Amino acid sequence: MGFLDDAPRSPEPVTIAPGDMFAPCIGGNGEVPELRLLVGGKWREALGGETFDVHSPIDGSLVARAQKGGTDDLKAAIASARQARTGYRAMPAAERLALLQRAGTIVGDTADSLVDAIVADLGKTPEAARSEVEATATRLELVREEVRKIFGEYLPGDWIAETVGRSAVVLREPVGTVAAVGPFNYPLFLGASKIIPALAAGNTVVAKAPSDDPTALVLFARILEEAGLPPGVLNVVTGPGREMGDLLASHPDVSMISFTGSSAAGRRITEVAGPKQLHLELGGNAPAIVLADADLELAARQVALGAFKSAGQRCDAVSVALVAAEVYDALLERVVKEAVTWVAGDPRAEGVKLGPLVNDAAAARVQGLVADAVGHGAQVVAGGEVDGAYHQATVLAGVPLDAEIVWEETFGPVLPIVAVAGLDEALEVAGRSRYGLDSCVFTADLASAWQAARALECGTVHINNAPVHGVGHFPFGGRKPDSGIGREGLGYSIDECTVLKTVVLPT
Repeated sequence: MGFLDDAPRSPEPVTIAPGDMFAPCIGGNGEVPELRLLVGGKWREALGGETFDVHSPIDGSLVARAQKGGTDDLKAAIASARQARTGYRAMPAAERLALLQRAGTIVGDTADSLVDAIVADLGKTPEAARSEVEATATRLELVREEVRKIFGEYLPGDWIAETVGRSAVVLREPVGTVAAVGPFNYPLFLGASKIIPALAAGNTVVAKAPSDDPTALVLFARILEEAGLPPGVLNVVTGPGREMGDLLASHPDVSMISFTGSSAAGRRITEVAGPKQLHLELGGNAPAIVLADADLELAARQVALGAFKSAGQRCDAVSVALVAAEVYDALLERVVKEAVTWVAGDPRAEGVKLGPLVNDAAAARVQGLVADAVGHGAQVVAGGEVDGAYHQATVLAGVPLDAEIVWEETFGPVLPIVAVAGLDEALEVAGRSRYGLDSCVFTADLASAWQAARALECGTVHINNAPVHGVGHFPFGGRKPDSGIGREGLGYSIDECTVLKTVVLPT
């Protein structure tokens, strides 16, 4: 018997049934939707005629089939995007803005279909899935703020003798064609957050949907089409990432790559892409530093949230807590109480906060990290069990620094807690990590907060709060190579997919 035997369950079958508006992007026999590719403004099957199955991690049900696109499909998508560049770039920015805002309205109108797709494909709770859909709608609404960041400058030439009689205007222009590749953990929002600024800036896009849960991004492409996006401007492919990745990265007609995913995949992209613009948001191993003067109730609640939200499948998840020794036991007790409230089970059932991981292999990998920590002397003080794709919210105490889980991106609902002497040791331990994406610090002392903020080598430091980024009002991204390059966020993502052009004029 596993812990799921007593877990809450929904009596309803796991299915995906999008509304009539999505009929063009879906084929099949009516029982299991068959997702199509979008190439050159046409929804079609893969040239090879093959599909692959999409199974829900909730219960293993077959919920969709997707096209197994190949290199010929991808080449056609890239060619279509290349051909559409001139016409789309000529579209006034005001029209692009209006189009994207219409898409935001349609996202709101079709939210239930998008939520159902995310829940079925990935196993998120309906609340978490709806939050992702709402964030996507908000991102589209806020594009009006983002486009205001596209501006240039005027440089008079008479400041320097050699340029007297001339002046320059520096323009910011679309880079060309953007490859948008998002991960499985936010199958709608993270893909959309790459597509939206690229389109707003006047680029065409080739998007690769995540194979584990491709439905939401395919539906999003249909929404943009319904909003009036011209044919060929956005192309969406599904299929094996390993087969498509190298071609997408290296193709000369792909001007820029916006990728969120593993550090290994990001390194491969940098190897094959050559000298083109890259925006890579890669792995994370966010430490939560809890000092002796922290509000322990707040710290325990936020650290648990940071570790267990979305089953820990977040690059900004709290991966390790570095806790001052004098409050270690007190914090541990509070964190364990928080952990038991994260009930694992069918995410559609009432009372469940923790759905499955993306698949059985992901849960087995997480359990392997737990077993390694226990083998090095750690104790499981909450959770610790795995059942198929489900992993309990787990707290590890007495974790030594030679345990692999201290240094890896766990991507599962596990919180290892390490005792440290104080802030200096916490900063030293955190500084050893090869990751540098996020961190958080809990303290009542402003000086300590600033000391930590200045010393931590990462993209974002959160004070008295777990890492959270929402729609990207604050910029975020990696600092060390294994966490990527570039910044995401309103006004920052759009900079990543534009280029500067200097026009020198006689005065």
